[in-house]
Amino acid sequence: MKALVLKEYKQLELLDVPEPTPGAGEVLIRIAACGICGSDVHGYDGTSGRRIPPIVMGHEAAGIVAAAGKGVTSFKPGDRVTFDSTVYCGECDFCRRGEVNLCDRRQVVGVSCGEYRRAGAFAEFVTVPQRIVCPLPESMSFAEAAMLEPVSVALHAVKVAELRGGETALVIGAGMIGLLTMQAAHAAGCGRVMIADVDETRLRLAESLGAKEALHLSGLELAQEVMQRTGAGVDVVFEAVGRNETITAGIEAVGKGGTVTLIGNITPQVTIPLQVVVSRQLRLQGSAASAGEYPEAIELVRSGKIQVKPLITAVAPLEEGPRWFERLYAHEPNLMKIVLSPEPEAVR
Repeated sequence: MKALVLKEYKQLELLDVPEPTPGAGEVLIRIAACGICGSDVHGYDGTSGRRIPPIVMGHEAAGIVAAAGKGVTSFKPGDRVTFDSTVYCGECDFCRRGEVNLCDRRQVVGVSCGEYRRAGAFAEFVTVPQRIVCPLPESMSFAEAAMLEPVSVALHAVKVAELRGGETALVIGAGMIGLLTMQAAHAAGCGRVMIADVDETRLRLAESLGAKEALHLSGLELAQEVMQRTGAGVDVVFEAVGRNETITAGIEAVGKGGTVTLIGNITPQVTIPLQVVVSRQLRLQGSAASAGEYPEAIELVRSGKIQVKPLITAVAPLEEGPRWFERLYAHEPNLMKIVLSPEPEAVR
């Protein structure tokens, strides 16, 4: 089969590799669409340490079941499906509590980090355990389905914030996850959602997706503007960048007893205004991947409550992958989600 292989850092090639065979409890999926995640771009140059070559990357994917391994009862050839990026054991204490994103033996599709190597979906076929596979409605295109993984990440961030409804929220960062988190916060019942970024183009996109308050600000200026607009700060901040400046702004912008949910993790270490956290009795809540939000993600996208089509910049053939990675790595403006496909005509 054809696969886009990261042979060396910054060197992607379309190669012929052996087609995988599904083992017991696994399904073989013919890939129709696979999105390029920001983590793939960070893996492209080795900065993440989680895409050690050679590796087939890609975990935001959808396609059709081509074959089922022994013991598979939930899916059959021809089924339209997507799958979680997290491969969890289903047996550890975290899995038993439903916190599969914290699984003691967690692996991620398309990752090689020294501890394990699991081939991803920038290929014609991939095998995954049936327990992480979800059926797709006929009305959903494969390109839209490739967006379900980041949608589930946004939904998980909103879930761990433990909203009660009616909250005032601030989303910092209008990239892919920030724009989806903004929509997820609305869907979860937030009464008012602001979004901030330093890129005006992204803020215009946010407005097209329903943002009523798009703030072209960062740092202390952002916190001051939010305080001026709210009087006492927001109830919850969703920080989708992961830098010192943006995390500090989020902490300064949230009101007493509020929550700052940390989604972005660009910078490995940051400093925080500790006295603000303590004196305002704030909760800093990390959010990692997703944990069972796929069915909700499918329904919200299907119903149009979360829009993903405007976030797809291009659907391109798999062989054009190296060029698109170069463009994303160069931070070319106005690129959001690039979806690669072995069969682009079958994606829509």
